[in-house]
Amino acid sequence: MPDEMNAAIDIGSNSIRLLIGEACCGIVSPLLYRRQITRLAGGLGGCLRLLNPESMEKSLATLESFVELTSHHRCRCIRAVATEALRRADNASEFVHLVSLRTGLKIDIIEGCEEARLSAIGARSALLPLPESYLLIDIGGGSCEFTLQQGEVIRFHRSYSLGVVTLSEHFPDNASRSNKIEQTIDSVQADLRQADLLSSVKSEETVLVGTAGTVTTLAAMKLQMTVYDWRQVNNLQLERHDLLELHHILSRCTPLERETLPGMEAGRGDLIVSGLEIVLGTMHAFAKPRLVVSDFGLLEGVLLSL
Repeated sequence: MPDEMNAAIDIGSNSIRLLIGEACCGIVSPLLYRRQITRLAGGLGGCLRLLNPESMEKSLATLESFVELTSHHRCRCIRAVATEALRRADNASEFVHLVSLRTGLKIDIIEGCEEARLSAIGARSALLPLPESYLLIDIGGGSCEFTLQQGEVIRFHRSYSLGVVTLSEHFPDNASRSNKIEQTIDSVQADLRQADLLSSVKSEETVLVGTAGTVTTLAAMKLQMTVYDWRQVNNLQLERHDLLELHHILSRCTPLERETLPGMEAGRGDLIVSGLEIVLGTMHAFAKPRLVVSDFGLLEGVLLSL
């Protein structure tokens, strides 16, 4: 068994993920990856903003199994980060306390800008060739992070409350969902304009890069994968016209029918259309005909930060 393994855990709004591996000089060498959909943010958009007990228990059980794996692999350092679900939940402290009691893990609830920064570090480590200028979109269950990197400098990084879980649950009809996506992307453009960066983002020299479950699932569907392989997904290009055709197909299927399609992740059938619409809205707004996929993101960024 390799020495000096570290572990990163991402407690997201839709899923909890574990990565065990080595990271040095901007390069990540994964040893083990696990992912479990727990839908921690399910129902969180209500007036009380409470994590529901069923999702909490499923998440706790998942974290217990992940901690066992880190012990088995004798990980030297473990960092667990939580994102939008725990940033918003009124009972987040209760969940954090239960995790500590049952697993010994200390959860770091990171701010949106820090999530964007770490995702950018992780995604960058997978890009070949590395674009001189790129806009990264990290589509999560409860939020989206937009990061503009030019050369070695992150010029813009911000988090927005637009996620596939909250979007699917609280904006179920096409009109309200489209309106929410458009409003959020308008906010992104306004923030970039205020920073005097919008024209740079819209230029042909700036590449659009996507990371996280929606984007990697779209890549797996394009490749018709029966067994997911991150090596084939990294740096795959998704063309806008192909994604429009896929949207036409998926929007006419039920969630269960979508999950029978090659490449579709189990448990994502009710979320994939919302995620795809965020991708298409972003491509349209910034005049990008294609998107480059990075399987690496927040987890890898956390590992590189240890």
